[in-house]
Formats: sequence, C-alpha cells, structure tokens
Amino acid sequence: MLKQWDPQAFLQFLDQRRSQFYPEIEAQVRAILERVRSEGDDALYDLTRRFDGADLREAGLMVTEAEFAAAEAQVTEAFRAALQVAVDNITAFHRPQVPNSWFMTRPDGTILGQQVRPVDRAGIYVPGGSAPLFSCLLMTAIPAVVAGVREVIVCTPPDREGRIDPHMLAAARACGVKAVYKVGGAQAIGAMAYGTATVPRVDMIAGPGNYYVTLAKKLVFGPVGIDMLAGPTEVLAVDDGSVDAEWLAADLLAQAEHPNGMVILVTTAGHDRVARIGEAMERQTAALPRAGTISRSVAELGAALLVSSLREAADIVNAVGPEHLEVNVADPWAFLPMVRHAGSIFMGPWTPEPIGDYIAGPSNVIPTEGTARYASPVNVETFIKRSAVTCYSEAAFRAQAPHAVQLALTEDLQAHAGAMQVRLGK
Repeated sequence: MLKQWDPQAFLQFLDQRRSQFYPEIEAQVRAILERVRSEGDDALYDLTRRFDGADLREAGLMVTEAEFAAAEAQVTEAFRAALQVAVDNITAFHRPQVPNSWFMTRPDGTILGQQVRPVDRAGIYVPGGSAPLFSCLLMTAIPAVVAGVREVIVCTPPDREGRIDPHMLAAARACGVKAVYKVGGAQAIGAMAYGTATVPRVDMIAGPGNYYVTLAKKLVFGPVGIDMLAGPTEVLAVDDGSVDAEWLAADLLAQAEHPNGMVILVTTAGHDRVARIGEAMERQTAALPRAGTISRSVAELGAALLVSSLREAADIVNAVGPEHLEVNVADPWAFLPMVRHAGSIFMGPWTPEPIGDYIAGPSNVIPTEGTARYASPVNVETFIKRSAVTCYSEAAFRAQAPHAVQLALTEDLQAHAGAMQVRLGK
C-alpha cells in the first residue's frame, strides 16, 4: 500500500510538489476578496449561497444566542466532559508561554525595555466540509484567549440549511468565544481582513483551510496579520521495528483520512517491515468509513523510505520538516536531539499523533510543507506583539548623541542628525 522510494528521489519529488503555483486559483481568490472588500455583507450572502448552498439573508450571518442554546442542548454529557478535559489541557499548556514585559537600566540612566501586549481582536478560521473540526477551534482560540486578546471571533462555513454543527458551537463557548459567523472559504478571510457591516475587522487571522483559504490569507497579509500559510496535512513516522506494526499502520491512516494527507514511513527495519505495515494499512482501511479518501491519499502521497540508521532517518526528517513527526523507536529521547525541523513531535508508542489533535495540549495548527524550518505551531505568541521602549536621561543623551550624529551623517541623513544636534545646541 505504501510506495517504496529512494530517499533522495522522494526529497526531489517533495521539493517539486511544494513549489507548485496555481495562478488561476489565485486570480479567483483575488476576485472574491475584491467583492468582499467592495460589497461587504452582500458579497458574503451571495458567495455563501454559491459555495455552501445556504441562503442566510433572512437568518443572518451571525450565530444567535438561540442557536448557541440549542447546540448546548444537543451535545451529550460525554462530549462535554471530553471537551472540558481538552480545554483544561490546552489552557494549561499555553499559560507558561505568556511573555512578560521587561525593562533594564544602564549606569548612565538610560532605560530600555520591551512592552508586551496582545492584539485587540483575533479572527479564527475553522474549516467545514465533511467533518466538524472543532478541535481546530480549540487549538487556535484558546491560545488567543490565554494571550489576553480582548475579542476572539470565529468564521466557519454553514451546512446547506445554514446551520453550524452543535459541537462546534459548544466548543466555541467552552473556550470563551462569543461571536461565530456562518462564513467560510476565501470570503471569510476577506471579511475578517477588511470588515463588513456584520463581521468585524480583526488584527490577526489564525486557523487552517483549503488552498483558497491559504491563498486568501497570503493576499490579505499586511493590513492584517496571519499565523501561517498551511497546506495539506502530513505525518512522517520514524520506525526501528520496535513498535507494533498494527499501531503504526493506524497512525499513518489517521492522517490519510484527511483529503490529500501525506503519510511517510522512514524505517531502518527493512522491506519485510514495510510489507507488514502496508498489509495492516490495507486491512484496517477496509473497515473504515472514509476508506475512499484514505486510499486516494495513500496512493498519491504515501511513501516508504528505507534507511540504514537512525542518523540517516534524522537527516530525512530535517530535510522534510514534517508537520507531524512520530518517533516510534526504542529510545525516542536519544533520537530527539537530532531533530532540528518538525512542527510537532510525538514521542514513543503511547503518543500517537491523534492524541495531539484533540487533548494533549499543544496546538494542532502546525506549519506544513517544510515551513517548520522557520515557523512554529499556533501558540500564545501568535497573538502577541512587542513594543520596544527607550528612555534617555539628559546625561546619557549628551554622552552618546555625538556618536549617533556621526553615524547619521555618514548615511547622508542630515535631518536625522539635526534632531540630535538641536538638542546638543549645535
């Protein structure tokens, strides 16, 4: 079920795939954003009817209190209990990330420092489709709330009847979100970036989506901040043969369950091990309701790479920079120091990637397509900004300004120099 690749050939394939560009889709997204900018709510109503099949002109774009109450009544006690565990774990993980403002004083009286403040309003995008991904809501909204963001809003596409899944609304309330809007796709990104009569303009947009959503985030960046440009999900599992093949097969299928999910096995255990894992994947897939999606993902983006050592496996990990990395080896803590580039790392046989999707604590909104080389999962600092603070005493200014004047004049910026010289009486 997994195609065996030469490692170097696979890395070349991956580079080519990640560098693909779709100008025709970008043109469509630009047109959608321009409509939202110029037409506001009218564009949102029209595009929601066109793409989601829902006519919301009578009911409105914003989820009502009655809808929130109905959702609370529909979800089970078991779901509420599991939801609360997730909220508590995610909150506890992110609290230590909150940075502090700080100040330092030089002997000459100069005060320097950094003032830390959250953005005022954050917009969370949650994909719709065939599954209510309320976990994405939790994993983006809770870091924003912990950061101290005053107002957190959510945009997510409705079903054809104009409804939002009750589990999504229950999750929104559980983590402190008060406003949810029935808008999806690139039009939701435009609404949060530009603002409409109903959807307020935000300072930061976070959350994953399809290629249209990702391109929209790219195009609105500047007037509004974004968390990252996320592509299709991916998992890379490093294997030394010490973990049950059935378990490892199940872990790979978990990511293949998403459309276009990439699954990569890097093993030191040889061809027979790949065959056993592949057989287990086929057997397990046959019993799963999303077998069609899984089979397509694995056929198109499933790969097995045979390596001679864990050092070679680590080199592949660092070249790929996977979104999710499973370290299924006898001593995962010995392997960890070799990992330089990975979005989220899952250590050992009892830490399958899906435990992180829902309940462990770290966000499941993670850099994809190799961007883990420079980017991080959504976290408290996604919603934080820093202001530098400088305060010179007169004595400090008179001592250091002549040096700054010299540097300014060397850059041929006389007005810069003048703002200092006037205080020096020159």
